[in-house]
Amino acid sequence: MTHPTDILVVSAHPDDAEFGAAGTVVRWTREGKGVVYLVCTGGEKGTTDPGIRPEELAAIREKEQRAAAYVLGVRETVFLGYPDQGLEDTPDFRKEIVSIIRQYRPHTVVTSDPYRRYIWHRDHRIIGQVILDAVYPYARDHLAYPDLLDKGLKPHKVRELYFWGAENANFRSDITDTFGQKVAALRCHESQVREMNKPDIEGWLREFCHNMAEGEDFELGEAFYRIEIPD
Repeated sequence: MTHPTDILVVSAHPDDAEFGAAGTVVRWTREGKGVVYLVCTGGEKGTTDPGIRPEELAAIREKEQRAAAYVLGVRETVFLGYPDQGLEDTPDFRKEIVSIIRQYRPHTVVTSDPYRRYIWHRDHRIIGQVILDAVYPYARDHLAYPDLLDKGLKPHKVRELYFWGAENANFRSDITDTFGQKVAALRCHESQVREMNKPDIEGWLREFCHNMAEGEDFELGEAFYRIEIPD
């Protein structure tokens, strides 16, 4: 069964999408576009507190992510439940992503950049690479996974990809009017905001987004590497 949407946002952990794309996501939802979140891990290792159990943190972070998605107008949030720090570029994982792409049939897929150098969470690199391969050519080609056809999951051509966290961004999105919603969504991730130890989270984020808008005629932005997918 398919559940078509306009945009599929894929993150390794709860809160990744809010940091990378929340201002753009809420702009899309305001325009009436359907947005679905796909969160691959529970983020259960994202803490410095030795007293919290991983399964407890995963439950907290799922609740935080659902709250953030609600703030942004996201239609649906799907959790795959892979282990934090445990994503791998495997045929099975790629096939699962392909099946989800064919199920939701998005025009646009948004995720983390796979090619950022140096300090970048390995899960972010892995999910970026898996998404890139799943979109092109696996989701497109009917012979990639013939058994998916028996489940009614026909090939689908994604038309564009947005990668946040890219070192060589080629597209900047104006979030001046949606910055407040980005801040509100990030504040839903209370466990992670505490970990950041930034008393003025809004001021820090404003400076970050101001830098992302460098060279543009708007004040605040989110930067991506954008790819149009050929036929």
